[in-house]
Amino acid sequence: MAWSEGTRAEPTSARTADTGRFEVKHRDGRARLGVLHTAHGAVQTPTLLPVINPNIRTIEPREMWDKYGVQMLITNSYIIWKHAGLREKAVNEGVHALLDFPGAIMTDSGTFQSYVYGEVDVGPEEIVAFQRSIGVDVATMLDVFSRPEMTEEELADAVDETLARAGPSVEAAAGTMLNGPIQGGDVHALRRRSAEGMGEHGFAIHPLGGIVPVMEQQRYADLARVVMGSVPHLPPDRPVHMFGCGHPMLFPMLIALGADLFDSAAYALFARDGRLLTPTGTVHLERLQEWPLLVPCVVGHTPDEVRRMEDEARESVLARFNLEVTLGELAACRQAVHEGRIWERAERRSHAHPALREAFLWLTTSPARGSAPIPGADHLLVSDRDAARDTTVARGAWEEAWDWIVDAQETPGTGAILWAGEDTFVRPQVVAARRRLHAAWRPASDDGPVLIVHGASAPWRDRVGRQVERARAAHPRLEVLVLSPLGLVPWALEDLQPFAHVEGPKWLWVRPLDPAWVRRELERLHLHDRPFAGLNLQHGEVGEAMDEALADLGLGPRAPNDSEAVGQAATAILAEQARSKAMLELLLDRATAESFVDAPSFVMSSTGRIRNVFDAHGRHILSPRLNDGGLSLTDEGARRLHALIADGGQGPPVVTVPEDAVPFVGAGRNVIHGFLTSVEGELVPGRTCLIVDPNGDLVAHGVARCTTREALDFRKGVAIRVRGGLRAA
Repeated sequence: MAWSEGTRAEPTSARTADTGRFEVKHRDGRARLGVLHTAHGAVQTPTLLPVINPNIRTIEPREMWDKYGVQMLITNSYIIWKHAGLREKAVNEGVHALLDFPGAIMTDSGTFQSYVYGEVDVGPEEIVAFQRSIGVDVATMLDVFSRPEMTEEELADAVDETLARAGPSVEAAAGTMLNGPIQGGDVHALRRRSAEGMGEHGFAIHPLGGIVPVMEQQRYADLARVVMGSVPHLPPDRPVHMFGCGHPMLFPMLIALGADLFDSAAYALFARDGRLLTPTGTVHLERLQEWPLLVPCVVGHTPDEVRRMEDEARESVLARFNLEVTLGELAACRQAVHEGRIWERAERRSHAHPALREAFLWLTTSPARGSAPIPGADHLLVSDRDAARDTTVARGAWEEAWDWIVDAQETPGTGAILWAGEDTFVRPQVVAARRRLHAAWRPASDDGPVLIVHGASAPWRDRVGRQVERARAAHPRLEVLVLSPLGLVPWALEDLQPFAHVEGPKWLWVRPLDPAWVRRELERLHLHDRPFAGLNLQHGEVGEAMDEALADLGLGPRAPNDSEAVGQAATAILAEQARSKAMLELLLDRATAESFVDAPSFVMSSTGRIRNVFDAHGRHILSPRLNDGGLSLTDEGARRLHALIADGGQGPPVVTVPEDAVPFVGAGRNVIHGFLTSVEGELVPGRTCLIVDPNGDLVAHGVARCTTREALDFRKGVAIRVRGGLRAA
């Protein structure tokens, strides 16, 4: 029966020039919210493509469009090709009329049928040409399925044969968007070879093939290995499609690793067996007294009432339950990406099933990247292992894939870090923040002793700021650090997210110092072999505790409170804060940072934090962000920074735009993908960059929305969010 309850507007076709293009609107590390432009509308990702068997329609495609907002679905071209009646209608009227679906339609090629039933009696070019002839939005080439029982040699042959078919298949598509599946089993070298080889052809989307048997056997760690072996080596401007994956339990992890599209018939197949999909696993109707989730299709019905229904009616209810739960979980994942919390969601979901937990632990504590966390203070952090490795040793393939995730994280991020036990320390955002701190920050002195403030939560300046000023007045070379739940942080960066923005139990902030761990942290902060002492804010009056800590370092007491030197020390600390944030945000070396922030003056907030930084000539160059402890560059600061770089200083990445884009970017318009010619340095989402013309003259400054490779590969969307155009018309 055709769906008739209400209608949804027909989709708007993409512009001819945009058809087949993919753009990223928002991101959280490698997770991305994107738009795939098709001839039958824009498809928002991540999304589910429900599988429609043209012979068995448990839920009508039109209902999926009108009621559930499904933007794209997938059906099987081989089934249509084999069935005379379906084939005739599809050829004469098109696949959209055949299915009564106005949105985008993808078709499979028969590869999965070859896995289940053996060989298919159609050629690679013939099936692609047939898909094009029935008007699909996205066709799929006939690849060679990677079966679990295959040897590595057989898998290599499957990859090679698929690569051999790629060129002729793209040619047969004649401009129709085409899927280029990635095969290779769970052998990393083969997945990489497949990804790199298929990426050289003009495919629109890259599905990861051969994963259905892996998921059926709940080999989720192998699934994670397949993703990590494939996705980092694919062109980033093409969506990644998890072929046959539709269980909502898997969505958070896979989205966090860069998946954009999912398809599955599970919503219907599980319903026939009386099984229900939930975000934490699969449940059986026969065992239910209450619904695991209350979704619209079961409101007003008890599980027992549904059990007593006729087979067809019961299957209809359960299929809708599965579809509604699946779509709901995808919506929740998209919201998590918006909030910068997709990895936290993946953490929580990993506890839903032992095999999923195994996959998560493999991702974060793989032997290829170091040993598992050590009990006690040594488990702080996964970057303990990063720092301990000899950097001259070539990193393993899996470690490179982990770096691919970490290097795309925006730091500082937004919002508080929610404590979740040891999992907190291996979040890519946390690892990225620590790596960035240890790589960019340098101490102001070469040999000053170290005082470590601990025993209380942020903001530390409220509790001990005045005492630090008095201590520095008496001992200008003293280096002050604070112990956050995520490691040691220089005093100049005591408000930096995520270090000062952790929500968790009180004991996180009052742990005693572990000397061995402190020594390793000091080495990471380039404070090698320096004497250190702790200032425990839990013990006694702060001033007296400060003097005791200084005495432990062999130093005299603080300067008197009304000393002129205290005021000078306070100004010096503010200058060091500006320089430290410039080192982190603008990638300045210590010498360039000191030249950039030379004899500064400040405008302060009511809470004692810097609002604006002015140089020695009274020019506004920097504005530290009060929400995350980061830094924003001003127009005048960009000019000053560009001049310093021209004189040999170190600075942020530099993006070159073509001459015809200069008037627009110079007036403050964003840099659009396709309108930049080169990138010097490494772009990181959320980080500052300078924009120059072909002659190297400054045009604007802005914040990257992508990595360097993405900036050069994408052809649609914003690459750089311009903060200041410096050539107004």
